[in-house]
Order: sequence, then structure tokens, then C-alpha cells
Amino acid sequence: MQNYASLLSQEQVERIHEASLEILESVGLLVRNQKARQIFAHHGLNVDNETQVVKFPRNIVEQNRALFPQKFTFRGRDRSFDRTIPEDSPIILTGSSAPNIIDPVTGYERRATSDDLARISHLINELPGYDVFSISTLADDAPPGQFSLSRFYPSIRNTVKPVRANTPPEEAEDMLRLLFMIAGSESAFRDHPFVTFHYCPVVSPLTMDFDSTEVLIFFKEKGFPSYFSIVPNAGLTSPLTLAGTLAQNNAEFLAAAVLSQIIQPGSELIYSTLPTVADMRTGAYSPGAIETGILHMGCAQMARFYNIPSGGYIGLTNSKINDAQSGFETAMSVVSGYLGGVDIFNMGGLLDALMSFDFAKAVIDNDIAMMLKRIRRGFEFSEENLSLDLIAEIGPGGMFADSDHTLERMRTTMYLTDIADRNPRQQWQEIGALDAQARAMMRVKDILTRDNPAGFSPEVDHQIRSEFVGMISGASVPPEGWKPSKPTPKRGRESREERRRRLREKTTTN
Repeated sequence: MQNYASLLSQEQVERIHEASLEILESVGLLVRNQKARQIFAHHGLNVDNETQVVKFPRNIVEQNRALFPQKFTFRGRDRSFDRTIPEDSPIILTGSSAPNIIDPVTGYERRATSDDLARISHLINELPGYDVFSISTLADDAPPGQFSLSRFYPSIRNTVKPVRANTPPEEAEDMLRLLFMIAGSESAFRDHPFVTFHYCPVVSPLTMDFDSTEVLIFFKEKGFPSYFSIVPNAGLTSPLTLAGTLAQNNAEFLAAAVLSQIIQPGSELIYSTLPTVADMRTGAYSPGAIETGILHMGCAQMARFYNIPSGGYIGLTNSKINDAQSGFETAMSVVSGYLGGVDIFNMGGLLDALMSFDFAKAVIDNDIAMMLKRIRRGFEFSEENLSLDLIAEIGPGGMFADSDHTLERMRTTMYLTDIADRNPRQQWQEIGALDAQARAMMRVKDILTRDNPAGFSPEVDHQIRSEFVGMISGASVPPEGWKPSKPTPKRGRESREERRRRLREKTTTN
């Protein structure tokens, strides 16, 4: 069993739960959606239609809490990419819904388009650290009435991995029609739903909005996979204490979870959050602050108390460029979250407090994701891996570099990064003295100038275009001026003696 870092004692976890029940029972939530209020009233909650406040008796909360399932599955068009948490943790997602993008050619920020989404989806499809593509940007070129279509279509067309997305209620039916066509039929999509829907029904403090709550109700009634996130901001929309924000966050989570379980008993959910602390010097939104990681650790403890998976938007940055701040804010939060037991990480590619997507950051975040997965593997402890016989054989003053044991494990024991440079300075200078941003952009260009194997068949594409007239292209096309990189000459397979000689020379030189 995995051991996780805990910042709260068991007594404190139970007190947070009790405090949440007190909030729900005595303060309640303002519920703006009339249909939600009717559902609550029908199931015995205390609804005041004049004030629109709903109060949650603790016995009803506890009854629905008993229905919480222990697992959540993301499914892809290619079933080999299906992922279930918690057993497949950590699951890595891109950040989502940024309005802007750092142009991969000019380096300047601009509004994101559907063409950008096609390229991003193509990139994420080829980066092994990512498990799920959460649609990363908006599409400023969307035709009228096709806001969601202009995001869903290029995203699903260019990856076979699971996709996570949101849609306004007025476009939800159109999105389902699109997905049924891609799957082949409604029953085929129901059998293997390769899109998971996501929404934020609670606007802190303690308010359920109209549109997102409407979407929650819609997808739960239809029985399609979906979950929600809770996003309090300490000092502005929750108390300026971590404990108070955690208690309010937990109450808001339980309220939305009760609505989900009332509509679809036993439906999958994730304790998904983006809890932040505002920088009160300016009121700045600060998802890159370490307190976001700390709050996620607390949320993970609450999720374990309810025996459900957890995670959300963690590993974000306030940096406007892909610099040291971007790196340390992302890394500090994701490592603290992972050690605290977080299962999913919406961390990839976003700068400037979720405002801009950057291709190079997505590649660097892929490296961070692979490092998290390496932490998960841990020591892989066994008597064989203790290597006592080998230690005795090599003996004092010996060298392990050219042993068969080392040669057999040189590509598996260590995660071999493509982005972090580990060469001596002279060699680094000889090959261009590139920083991580430049190396990452080389990887981006290499991927985006190759054919994408994830497209639809011509028949499916024709059917979709006939149904949705005037739809955007959706194809992943390299930016203007980009040409395929020349293939790197492949070195012939080394013999064992050649590998030994190379390792011995490198060890002697160093």
C-alpha cells in the first residue's frame, strides 16, 4: 500500500468533514438553477425558493456519500490508452480553456484558434507523459453557433487518447451528435465513451450557478462520464486561512456530489479542485503559489477519507514566459501534490495563471510528468535488485559501468530525459548551447511536421461535415514555414563490447 505525506491528523480530517456538514446544514448554498432546486426539494433537502438557498441535512449528505464509487476511468478512442484511477495514478492532463496561445513561430501571445487546437492535440498524442487531453484553449475563429464544435472536433480528430472537455448547455446535444458519429452510433459511444465532460457548477463562496449546474444535470441524467471541480480563492472567495478554505471547499464538493448522486446514484466522480490563495498585496490570482500544492495535499486527504480519487489543476504557473519561475512553480506543486496522494494533474502547457498555452512548456511539462511516473515506480524493491552478488563480484575499487548487469538496465533504471541537458559545458556549447525552451521547441517542430496517425476515416469525416455545415478544418497542419526536420542518422546497434568501451571511456574522461 502506498504511503502518502499527510499535513492533517486523522482528527483534523474528521473535523474538516464535520465543519463541512455544519456549513451545509446551517448556511447552505445559493442555488440559482431552478431545476436543481426542484431536484433537491424532491429528495428531502430544505429549499427556500424565495431566497434560492438550499440547506443540506447531514443525514442526506451521509446517505449520498455512501454511494460514492472508489474509481474513475478515462477512456480513449484507442482502448490501450484507457486509464483508471487510483490504480493508474498519476494521470497527467493538459491544462484547459486558455483564451490565448504563445505563437510557435513568432513567440508572441495571440488569441488561440481551432488550428492551434489541432496542433496541440497532435502534440499531446505523441508525448508519452500525457494520459488525457483536456482541451487546452478556446477557438477564437469558431463560426457562430459552433463554439464547442470548433474545440471538440480538432481535439478528438488529432488524438486517440482520452479527451476531457466542457460545453455550454445550449450546445450539449450537438456535441453528443458529433461523438455518436465519431463512435459509429450512440450505443457504441455509450459502450466506450472516449470523451469525459467537465464543469464547475459551484461558484465560491457557496453558490451553484445556472449554466454549469444545468450541464451537470444534463450529463448525469444522460449517464455519460462527467465530473466537476471546486475552485475557492482564499482571501477573495473563501477565508484567508488554509483550514477555512479547505472546509468551505469540502462543503462545496459535497453539495455538488450530493446533486450528482441524487440524479445518478453511484456515478463516477473525482474530488477535483483548484484551491488557491490570492496574493493580497494586489489581489492577484495565484495558482502558481506553493499554497495551491498544500491545499491539494489537504484535498487528497479528504478524498482518501471518502475513499475516492482526487486531483485537479495543480502544477500551474503565474509566469508569463517559460522561465525558471514557470519551472519551479510547476515542479514544487506537482511533487508536493503527488507525495500527498493526488491522482490526476491538470498541469500541462499553460502559462500566466491559465491564460496562455505554450508548446514548449507542454514538452517540458511532459518531462515533469515522466519524472512523476518514475517516482511512482520507486525503488522496485527485491532481493535481485539489492544486487549483493554483483557488489561482491565487483568488489572494492571496481567499476560497474561495463558489467552486463548495468548494460541490461541502462535504459530502464533512470528516466532518460530528452529536454534536460546533462552534457559537459564544452559539449553543450559545441551542439549549439541551447536552453530547455529551445530544445523543447525542436521537439515540437519534429512532432508537428510529421504525419499524425490519429485522424478519422474519410467516411466519418464526410458524414460529420455534411451534418455540421461550415465547420472549421480540424486538421493538424504545421505552421507556415515549418518543414520536416532532417532525420537524425541512426547509429547501428552497438555490440556489447562497443557499449562497454564507450562507457569505460566516458567514465575515465569524467
